[in-house]
Amino acid sequence: MSVPTVETIADALRPLTADPSSAAVFCDIDGTLAPIVERAEDAAVPESTSRLLSRIARRYACTACISGRSAAEARRIVGVGGIAYAGSHGAELLLPGQPAAELAPLFATWRDRVHDFVYSKETPELRMMRVRIEDKGPIVAFHWRSAPDEAAALTALEGIAAQAESQGLFVHWGRKVLEIRPPVEVHKGQAARELIRRYPAVRSALFAGDDATDLDVFDVLASLVGDGRLETAVCVGIHSDEGPAAIVDRADLVVEGTAGFVQVLEQLADAAS
Repeated sequence: MSVPTVETIADALRPLTADPSSAAVFCDIDGTLAPIVERAEDAAVPESTSRLLSRIARRYACTACISGRSAAEARRIVGVGGIAYAGSHGAELLLPGQPAAELAPLFATWRDRVHDFVYSKETPELRMMRVRIEDKGPIVAFHWRSAPDEAAALTALEGIAAQAESQGLFVHWGRKVLEIRPPVEVHKGQAARELIRRYPAVRSALFAGDDATDLDVFDVLASLVGDGRLETAVCVGIHSDEGPAAIVDRADLVVEGTAGFVQVLEQLADAAS
């Protein structure tokens, strides 16, 4: 993959930087703002990146992080209070100034059943494989990134996924993670649509992501341009060895890893100064 030049990045961002007051900046967290780490709880957004987001938030119509993590955990990791957070793949929405996230009502009714299922699978055998459980609120995830035998861990989790589906739950596979979800249709694209609905001044939007769940945002932004709600959308793909090829194939701009996305944030922040 060729590394884009500063000029290439600036040209791609021109639809937003020309008028920040009518633009939205949305981004994923893990793999986009925060480098991927073995333990999800150890992820951190560099302070310099958080400062860039703060600068952007002061000038752009809407700045938000759209994450698979809970909204509260997303805000803790990013550390910027003046932006919105859509958590649990859009099931939660935490706007600036709100003390707690809004949770989609149908998700709330399934939370206990998801938790009961997942924690019933936390067996000594699974712990021996070093499979870790992450509580994301209405969604709970199994991580096997640090498992000594990743193939054995994956086989065990495939069995758990089949059991979850047989009990009417939804499952989703990501980068060495299995999520168990309520059987309620929700995705990051819905979060982007809702944010744009709540910020009617927005006429252009950018979203950056690195994983399969981020492609839903690409789809929604394209549809909003198609129906005239947005004038333009810029999809930024974060290239990585583990990411799906579609992230690169479908992006308007491709950068290498979290360091590459910092260059995008710098351009956005400088244009708004």
